Amino acid sequence: MHPVLFLENHYVPAQVMYAWCVMAILALCSYLATRRLNLYPGRLQNVMEVIVSGFDGLLTETMGPHGRKFFPLIATLGLYILTSNLIGLIPGFESPTANLNTTVSMAIVVFVMTHIVGVRVHGMKYVKQFMGPVWWLTPLMMPIEIISHLSRPLSLSVRLFGNIMGEDIVLAVVLLLVPLLVPLPVFALMIFTSVIQTLVFMLLAMMYIAGAMEEHH
Repeated sequence: MHPVLFLENHYVPAQVMYAWCVMAILALCSYLATRRLNLYPGRLQNVMEVIVSGFDGLLTETMGPHGRKFFPLIATLGLYILTSNLIGLIPGFESPTANLNTTVSMAIVVFVMTHIVGVRVHGMKYVKQFMGPVWWLTPLMMPIEIISHLSRPLSLSVRLFGNIMGEDIVLAVVLLLVPLLVPLPVFALMIFTSVIQTLVFMLLAMMYIAGAMEEHH
């Protein structure tokens, strides 16, 4: 029996229901923040502007001016992952990112986008990134580079899944042992970890895409 009764469904997996909740929360916040844009922003609009400017600055510092074209992808991933991580801290809820299916799907999106960008920027010369610095190293370097690239979605997905799943387990144990006294230091640590895991996923995604755009030497 799932802890949140209104999310129980025999046909839709629990992580999908929680993912829909996260999307609904983000859509509602975006609507409320942008329905009445003012020169002197209110609290919610001000928060959203700070978040957007933070993402823009992070993209520019990591990927350069060309990184702004990937703002929709990186910002969407960042907001979705952060909200998914934090929703699991609410008793009775589970983080969608504590399910491997969710993290793998996001990692595959980053993996596919990385190589689409590489082919669009370099054309067929993109293959040279897999051949090594000199031609006679190609038989050795190409398998290594292919395995390296294929391991990226695995590392992205397992890292995020493992950390958030661990958080949820620790939270459940703590609430079971101390049900009446909320352990605020543990909650603060989990919020910090959720933010760090979001930044790690975003930074790796930006580095992979930026690497695909670089010229091969």
